[in-house]
Amino acid sequence: MGGNRGTDPVDRLANAAARGDLETVWKLLENSADPNAVNSFHRTPIQVMMMGSPKVAELLLRAGADPNIPDPATGSFPAHDAAREGFLDTLEVLHLGGARFDLPDGQGRLPIHLAAESGQHHVLSYLLHQPEPAH
Repeated sequence: MGGNRGTDPVDRLANAAARGDLETVWKLLENSADPNAVNSFHRTPIQVMMMGSPKVAELLLRAGADPNIPDPATGSFPAHDAAREGFLDTLEVLHLGGARFDLPDGQGRLPIHLAAESGQHHVLSYLLHQPEPAH
């Protein structure tokens, strides 16, 4: 994978997700790109997607993307990123797609902690009103 950065289907899918390029994400998924494959930076498309693109998140999740795979460098999950940055619409899509809010990042923080730390009060309110997960 390494030498063909940008031409590999996995890298193209991750790059399109990172740009919020809904049309390209859709086309690549339609052509059987794996939404859980890691790109040349060892990250999945949902880990690198533009957080302000809930439609991209929805497409990836519908194609089977797992929102509960941690980033290999930080241990953060997509829900952590959305909560920290205040993207409530994306966080809601992730949650509907199976994202768990009880998984700590590499520093032991939950999405609710990141929302509070970054002053994302609307996200904090949403997270406070979510039921505890059933295990």
